[in-house]
Amino acid sequence: MRQNYLFIMLCTLVLLVNCKGGDDSITPEDSKTVSTGKIEGKVFAKNGTKPIGGAIVFTIDNKNQVYHTYSDADGTFSLTAPEGNTTLHIQTGNGLNFRTEVPVTVKKNETTSVDGKDSKLNQIAKIAYVKGSYDEIEDIITNLGYTATEISYHDLKNLNTISQYDIIFLNCGSRNFTQTGTNTPGNDLSVFSNLSTFITNGGSIYSSDWAAAYLVGGDKNVLSCGLSTGFIDFTKICFNNGGNAGIYNNCNVSNTAMAASIGFSTLDIQYDQSLWEKIQYYDSSFWEVLVQKGNEALMIRTNKYTNNSAPKIPVGTSLNNNHMTICHHTANGNTITITINQNAWNAHQAHGDYAGSCTGTTSSGNIYYTTFHNHASGNIGKTGPILEYVILNL
Repeated sequence: MRQNYLFIMLCTLVLLVNCKGGDDSITPEDSKTVSTGKIEGKVFAKNGTKPIGGAIVFTIDNKNQVYHTYSDADGTFSLTAPEGNTTLHIQTGNGLNFRTEVPVTVKKNETTSVDGKDSKLNQIAKIAYVKGSYDEIEDIITNLGYTATEISYHDLKNLNTISQYDIIFLNCGSRNFTQTGTNTPGNDLSVFSNLSTFITNGGSIYSSDWAAAYLVGGDKNVLSCGLSTGFIDFTKICFNNGGNAGIYNNCNVSNTAMAASIGFSTLDIQYDQSLWEKIQYYDSSFWEVLVQKGNEALMIRTNKYTNNSAPKIPVGTSLNNNHMTICHHTANGNTITITINQNAWNAHQAHGDYAGSCTGTTSSGNIYYTTFHNHASGNIGKTGPILEYVILNL
């Protein structure tokens, strides 16, 4: 009887060892502890000087287990990874738009340093912008070392034109009907339809202040809440142009990931123009608030928009570079969003990962909206790092 008891206890111990977690810890292989070392470095934008916080840094072993960490607000990271030759992946957002891959050799119980020239985030996405009367988000993009192509308001009426891009920035004051020869929003239903299709198929957009009209309709700007002529219904969000010039003190960065990435959670925001678009109402199940003052939302985003009647078309560069975004299940019960080579998908799917973002309910892209301006050389103050975060996480 005692021998049977000892045999049962031994089997139980073997099962417990074999079931021990994978990612975020050291994974036993063949009942032996995996030998590991550290990889350290600093993530930069393409300009080589701007440190990037909040980037996910990871390696994948030969069993498709992911070892990951995040860069601090100053861009630094330290990752424990299995010994041997591997690829270090650095990504922001879901990894489709900005990422880089670095071959590294991890040595047992040693630290391998990655040179800053190798840990710069590469631009994978094709970025477009519509020039505005008040904002210049394109200057911030350029200052980070990335490129954006200017398109016109008229180009938004051509789905074939905009579908070649991954991200479109819509500056405040860019929706000018007097320049396009139209007088009412009804003449621009093609713009709303095309943006709806673009987002539904994975494209992302950013709009600021008066560019709220791209979302819900209106003339150059949105005068007040009313019947929607845009592609987002007023039950999801509505605006009026009642904002006054002045300082909003003690605003909060509501999103914890953004706050950790930029290194602060409170700021003062200067509104340098009157009649800016105030968010009067938003559906909290549809939008996430990123920046606010008290209960007033100042910056919001969603990845929950979809138009079931929109045509299915290829958008951007993702279908051409053999990569896909997945939600990866870590062994400790958490999930992380990463972009992988499509050739590795079957192995990831086999242990429970699924296609798409961990936070999204659709395969649509992101919509960001901000009430404040983005003058690259003006008085944007601490909103500058917020806008840089948005660019890299669209």
